[in-house]
Amino acid sequence: MQRKLTRGGRLVVASHNPGKLREIGELVRPFGLDAVSAGTLGVSEPDETETTFAGNARLKALHSALATGLPALSDDSGLEVEVLGGDPGIYSARWAGPAKDFTFAMRKVQEALAERGVTMADPAPRANFTAALCLAWPDGETQVFEGRVFGHLVWPPRGSKGFGYDPMFVADGETLTFGEMEPGKKHEISHRARAFKLFVDACLG
Repeated sequence: MQRKLTRGGRLVVASHNPGKLREIGELVRPFGLDAVSAGTLGVSEPDETETTFAGNARLKALHSALATGLPALSDDSGLEVEVLGGDPGIYSARWAGPAKDFTFAMRKVQEALAERGVTMADPAPRANFTAALCLAWPDGETQVFEGRVFGHLVWPPRGSKGFGYDPMFVADGETLTFGEMEPGKKHEISHRARAFKLFVDACLG
């Protein structure tokens, strides 16, 4: 039987990424959870040493849950480009460098495609975003939920509403990039929203 979070309880968001903190905070707010960031509680960021999104999400959530004695929700997510063999994948944040400069990271993706003779012209390069959410409890129990959204890449990037690689990604069936979409619309279809729905059904339902 799945363990449930209770309305009014505290939940640590195990991330120092402002964009992720904002999105996860908006997603959990309707369920009456008191979400607080790991950074606010003085919890460090662990080294992401796993080889999958799920593994890194579990590592981060456990780190925060054990450090705070509270349930912790982490996210590990990234952009996977088909013709690049799934890169940048779990290294999506690292492609942005120490400064977390995603303008640099997006250009790095574009340059990697160009090196392979791939242009953004029709057919545009296929890609997907993957998100793995992990809920960890202070006793070490974990639950992982994964979501994906498929689409294609565009260049130059468009929009400033999202974060990360959002300005160069258009989901299937859409014309706007995630960087151009209003947050509410993105939350309806994003990889994180799909993983979050599984989390809600299991842990908040």
